[in-house]
Amino acid sequence: MTGEALETALTRDAGIAVPLIGGAMFPCSNPELVAAVSEAGGIGIAQPLSMVYVHGHELREGLRLIRRLTAKPIGMNVLIEQSSRLYLDRMKRWVDVAIEEGVRFFITSLGKPRWVVDRVAQVGGLVYHDVTERKWALKGLDSGVRGMIAVNRRAGGHAGPNSAEQLVNELGDLGVPLVCAGGIGDATGFVAALRMGYAGVQLGTRFIATTECTAHPDYKRAIVEAGEDDIVLTERVTGVPLAVIRTPYVERVGTKAGPIARWLLRHRRTKHFMRTVYALNSAWRLKRGHFAGPSSRDYWQAGKSVSGITSIEPAGQIVRRFAAAARAASPVPG
Repeated sequence: MTGEALETALTRDAGIAVPLIGGAMFPCSNPELVAAVSEAGGIGIAQPLSMVYVHGHELREGLRLIRRLTAKPIGMNVLIEQSSRLYLDRMKRWVDVAIEEGVRFFITSLGKPRWVVDRVAQVGGLVYHDVTERKWALKGLDSGVRGMIAVNRRAGGHAGPNSAEQLVNELGDLGVPLVCAGGIGDATGFVAALRMGYAGVQLGTRFIATTECTAHPDYKRAIVEAGEDDIVLTERVTGVPLAVIRTPYVERVGTKAGPIARWLLRHRRTKHFMRTVYALNSAWRLKRGHFAGPSSRDYWQAGKSVSGITSIEPAGQIVRRFAAAARAASPVPG
């Protein structure tokens, strides 16, 4: 991969110039950030829950705002866990809206993506699916997904149990493109992932510390100032381990869910109820901490990529710097 082209299976599938995804983030994926990643040659991914309930745009309106800022490809994240019929119906309507607005690249997570694959295929679109290990990848393949977002143990949010190296070895024989998600904060990490055999990378934390992201300045500064050892996993926000920056509040309350919550999450009849409770709690906490200013009860999501993030800068500048580093490197698999 040298010269002007950075062609991989991901760039071909998504119709982009740089094999780099601006990952969907609740609550940080505002339209301006999504557009900036795409305009620079990667692909920004809209997150409908964030768009509607955090940034105050109806999905169609938000997608059209992005379109006014860039004509280049964008994608959308589809959370497909069937916690309720109402939620599933809403997500299906959002997929239809995205298709009507020209979106053809979708990333699914938290469930079986067959219905998304079938709907998107009708208009020539395709789906990549979030996975943390082989058993989920096989379920995705059974549903007809085109590629996998391989979420490793260095990721922000809900990280996986394996390293990037383990995942590429575990999933490399499946015959679909793999995207490395987790731990990449600088251009060196980007090039290393491509050399490892990944068709591209997905960045989340790196794009929070940008001028386009509307997260609170204190949150962005915390990312810049944090080191790898400052990232810890807590169960107290969503009920399952969530990667956050260590703060005095996190240290004070601990990182383990209480015994009653843990018991309820283990049982079939109560786990959906507990997930709903945690979802409402986490939405309030994360929105407050990310946008409303500092609080003694904040949780700030971030991955171990903070070790490579040293400044707040425009998203497009990040994409262009990563692309230049890859072009300057000796050939890597495409």
